[in-house]
Amino acid sequence: MESVPLFSYGTLQLPEVQLSTYGRRLDGDGDSLAGFRLSTITINSSAVAGISGTADHPIVTYTGSDADHVAGMLFLLTDAELAATDEYETDQYVRVQVTLMSGRSAWVYAAAAVG
Repeated sequence: MESVPLFSYGTLQLPEVQLSTYGRRLDGDGDSLAGFRLSTITINSSAVAGISGTADHPIVTYTGSDADHVAGMLFLLTDAELAATDEYETDQYVRVQVTLMSGRSAWVYAAAAVG
């Protein structure tokens, strides 16, 4: 049963990443995340880079500013698929719960807090 909302702004939207991580293509709804800024990092996992096809991955950082927002997709996952996403995302990300601009609540992978 699909019930876990996940907001994706990056590689989890790619068909090859979805097939490798979940064994299926995901359907989703467009949404946006306020108070975060989008940038790019170099992933520290060659396995993850191999799945996505690139070592350069998008990442969001919390700013708290209403002027900052990131567009993406809201997907519904199973608990097992969320666990698979935890395995796919590197330790450069942390999963946090957010409220999207639509008012819906979802998990998102954001920049891990630095020291």
